[in-house]
Amino acid sequence: MDPAQHIRTLQLTYATQLADSAVQYEKAGVLERVTEERRAMRLASGAAQAAQMGIAEPAAAFTTSAELFGCADWSVAAEGAAFTATAHTCLLCALVKKAGGPSPCRLYCLDPIEAMVKGLDGEARFEVEETLYDGAACRVRVSR
Repeated sequence: MDPAQHIRTLQLTYATQLADSAVQYEKAGVLERVTEERRAMRLASGAAQAAQMGIAEPAAAFTTSAELFGCADWSVAAEGAAFTATAHTCLLCALVKKAGGPSPCRLYCLDPIEAMVKGLDGEARFEVEETLYDGAACRVRVSR
């Protein structure tokens, strides 16, 4: 297996495990609590997480996550000081939907990215306009 295939296999395995845990959290009736607790922890450590991933600017929280995890195909469009991040495909979302599970968007994607964005810019506003779980795209607007 060449290195690119090896990385893709790891990405697929990771996404599958996240999808399964979302389904299991829902079955156990703890998904909302886990999401809230993880969100608080992530917001407290967003700057450190961004630094660990080599992210220095808010838009890169989206694009670097896409590169590392190979899950959502995030692209970023600048709009002055603001930007909109959009994804048209997401492996995790597709896997969870196929399993009949709950939206994994906040727990495994949007909250971690928001934490990094706000860790880099404490004044940032992070507005989720749509997710692939419920819509045609995942769209987030980041502004000050």
